[in-house]
Amino acid sequence: MSAERLARPRALGARLAGALGDQRWRDLDATLIEGGKSNLTYLLTSAAGELVLRRPPEGEVLATAHDMAREARVQRALSGTAVPVPDVVHQEAADGLLGVPFYVMEKVEGLVIRDRLPDGYADDAASRTALTDALVDALAELHAVDPEAVGLGDYGRPAGFVERQLRRWRAQWDASKFEDLDDLDLLGAALTQLAARLPAERRTGLVHGDFRLDNCLLDAADPGRVTAVLDWELSTLGDPMTDLGMLLFYWREAGEPLPRLTPALSREPGFPGRDHVAERYAVRAGATLDDLAFYVAFAHFKFAIIAQGIAARVRAEAMAGQDFGDLDDEVRRIVAAGLAALSTRR
Repeated sequence: MSAERLARPRALGARLAGALGDQRWRDLDATLIEGGKSNLTYLLTSAAGELVLRRPPEGEVLATAHDMAREARVQRALSGTAVPVPDVVHQEAADGLLGVPFYVMEKVEGLVIRDRLPDGYADDAASRTALTDALVDALAELHAVDPEAVGLGDYGRPAGFVERQLRRWRAQWDASKFEDLDDLDLLGAALTQLAARLPAERRTGLVHGDFRLDNCLLDAADPGRVTAVLDWELSTLGDPMTDLGMLLFYWREAGEPLPRLTPALSREPGFPGRDHVAERYAVRAGATLDDLAFYVAFAHFKFAIIAQGIAARVRAEAMAGQDFGDLDDEVRRIVAAGLAALSTRR
């Protein structure tokens, strides 16, 4: 699936030239940025500079997924806060140029760190700890934002958030699964029971929904500085601890299995472990770590279903040629780890 079909660079260039008042955008190249497993991200280049296009995958998509309007809205709202985000420069709905909702944003300078560090970058324990702390601090800054103050007071329904999330992700599973998985049902049932017993008075705020290292950009000259937080597809108002649980799910430690779908750079020597991440967040966000195991297990439940959705889109050839192989074993491994997390509740 080429950029000519999914990004329509010639027509898009003309549209951007008009919207931005710069005719140099008419001669536009679009290149798929590897790494995205849900929405598609294209680098747009011209004599005028570089921008980034975000659009859904081709083909049928699950209801409530791939919502480009929400991504654009939250980035616009956060502009000017302590949370670094790219500025949105153009946006269109499903009846626009590409036939799907999409938006174009500025290209922020910074490094996308996935499964390896650039040579000479964060090459000692102190700088790797600084990198880790910058990531955690960016999450704490996000959770400190007052949604009402930035125009996001109606961005979600915090009351009953976790319970609704469990129902939503179970519905996503039903829509994309290839076969029944008893252990996932067991994990979902256990989480549902525990969610009903979580304290009624919990913090609420803006939730990213998929906060991790490779969804952020890092300063090329300073590993201790995040230049942008990206990929706001799953953002909403809710329980901020779900973001911490998700970050801890992604944060692999030395000796743990290498995941199939996500980088695991934190397994390398010099990176602090999950306890450091959790304690740093607790201090910076003023949060308690009660029930942390629940949030970690919920992250496993959620990502197992995300993995199944990726597998479904690969089978439907809706991932612009990206192939992640057979993910059935990976889904089972994630579910088993989620059950193990509940068995060692903090």
